[in-house]
Amino acid sequence: MVELALYLCLFMCLILTCYAQTCAKYAFSSNRVFKSCTDLPVLNSFLHYNYDVSGKLEIAYRHTGITSSRWIAWAINPTSKAMVGSQALVAYQLSDGSMRAYTSPITQYQTQLQEGELSFDVSDLSATYSNNEIIIFATLGFPNNDTTLNQVWQEGAMSGNTPQMHATSGPNVQSMGTLNLLSGQAGTIGGRTSTQRKQNIHGVLNAVSWGILMPLGAIIARYLKVFKSADPAWFYLHASCQFSAYVVGVAGWSTGLKLGSESPGIQYDAHRTSGIILFCLGTLQVFALLVRPKPDHKYRVYWNIYHHLVGYTVVILIVINIFKGLDILEPEKKWKNAYIGVVIALACSGVVLEAHTWFLVLRRKRSESAGKMSHGINGAHGNGVNAHTANC
Repeated sequence: MVELALYLCLFMCLILTCYAQTCAKYAFSSNRVFKSCTDLPVLNSFLHYNYDVSGKLEIAYRHTGITSSRWIAWAINPTSKAMVGSQALVAYQLSDGSMRAYTSPITQYQTQLQEGELSFDVSDLSATYSNNEIIIFATLGFPNNDTTLNQVWQEGAMSGNTPQMHATSGPNVQSMGTLNLLSGQAGTIGGRTSTQRKQNIHGVLNAVSWGILMPLGAIIARYLKVFKSADPAWFYLHASCQFSAYVVGVAGWSTGLKLGSESPGIQYDAHRTSGIILFCLGTLQVFALLVRPKPDHKYRVYWNIYHHLVGYTVVILIVINIFKGLDILEPEKKWKNAYIGVVIALACSGVVLEAHTWFLVLRRKRSESAGKMSHGINGAHGNGVNAHTANC
């Protein structure tokens, strides 16, 4: 048993060692040697390099787990911590099986990666594709001898021999950072962290307001008002819940607009359009309370139809749009599962309360019908007695 345990431990150590391999363990088939390397945080990417204090930088950018129908790029932005302004090295496999590697200055969002000269010297540019891995080799020259660089790396699909726009969510908008050539330390861009923080705030505000409080307010209005003892408390609970949801939701909606204005090249048209529609309908619902007719007014029935129709439409659109937002943010799976749990809980509560509501309404109608019938019989008997007395 002891020997078996030792063998198992050795086996597990070997497995962990294999999985723990990083760029430092990689050996190039061309026998090239790079003194420094860094594991980039997203997109299965690694950067190997040799840096000379004279300003010469020899690099090998590796992107693993990729098919031949995709392009890759690694870039340096000499002027800012952003995609626009980046000086990119691009590579992909042509339809005839050969590799193409070239330089492309990024001057705008949604670029087509047109070939062009960079703001610094590039030589010995080449690329290889093997075992689902593309590698770009190049030598760069920096006249100002910068030792901390703003780097961007990316990948996207191909259409024939033409690179297409990369994805605009998840790892593809997180693939930028800084690189210290002397220490080899890679960091994230502070602006990206700030954007992620705003995205998280936007998501939380909207999930809590539109996604939880608003449906909860609809449930209160739908099911509490059947209890005579809950009148008018149900109305004030409903109005308070919906107004709170609207105020918090407007804050979340405004954060979304701000994010959109700060990211002109990244558009989520369906999510944005749905958000604007929800804001307009929500605003309409809030102001509709100001013109609500009295219960006995002849137009109250039409107001009820409008209010219920718009309210249920808002709830349905809310759930759809929140899931669209979750797909954009790509948070940890537990957060999406948590909201799915909330939706299921609200839906199950609605089903149970709907059944109970119909039970109460039908029982109340039977009671009222029985009371009327009893009153009618008693009245008929009374009339019969009176008539007989009169005849007498």
